Amino acid sequence: MSSAHRVDLNPCFVLHQRPWRESSLIVEVFSAHSGRLGLVARGARRPASPLRGLLQPFVPLLVSWLDRAELGTLSGAEPDGPVLPLTGKALAGGLYLNELLMRLTHRHDPHPELLEDYRRAILGLHGGEGMEPVLRVFEKRLLSAIGYGLLLDREGGSDRPLRADRSYRYLPEFGPVEGGEVEAAGVDVSGATLLALAEERLESPEELSEAKRLMRYLLEGLLGPRPLGTRMLFRTQSRR
Repeated sequence: MSSAHRVDLNPCFVLHQRPWRESSLIVEVFSAHSGRLGLVARGARRPASPLRGLLQPFVPLLVSWLDRAELGTLSGAEPDGPVLPLTGKALAGGLYLNELLMRLTHRHDPHPELLEDYRRAILGLHGGEGMEPVLRVFEKRLLSAIGYGLLLDREGGSDRPLRADRSYRYLPEFGPVEGGEVEAAGVDVSGATLLALAEERLESPEELSEAKRLMRYLLEGLLGPRPLGTRMLFRTQSRR
């Protein structure tokens, strides 16, 4: 049996929580130095618990826990900055980011830079920045962090730089190729969109639309047949 060790005041965000036993929670957090992990928060549902209203999504936290192989035990949490409440479409966007992290990261696999990317994305959604550019940039950075970074400055298999006035077909794990219309796999995208995504400056409706189609195609290849639950929330918000 492996021994447990204590982790103190690690920057974290809560991704998800669920009830456990009569008065406790199992909380999934994304931490700076330990990656995604599950923690048992004993007594967190009791009315007098100081954790009752704290272990919520989009609240920057400093979390302490006793680390174990599967589920750790939360020993304390305190705010690490202002609460970042999200509503409406911004809330749907934030929950989408949480679901991506839950589905595409492994427990105990640290990605400290990705936590900061997530923090910036939540700040962007909270601050009223355009939701679509915020989501596309985070998706791009997430794919890079988990080993599926996009090739966005040159053609796949060559050193030829991309041209904004050309059309390409983006092939998974290979990159963009010209004249790829005969390929069964991949998605069509303009050089202008790929270069804008590389610079994280998606602005025109065409760039935003193409980037969304590209990222959805690449993510679906990693997520598998089970659809994202937040897609239904997006559809509900779009009808309002």
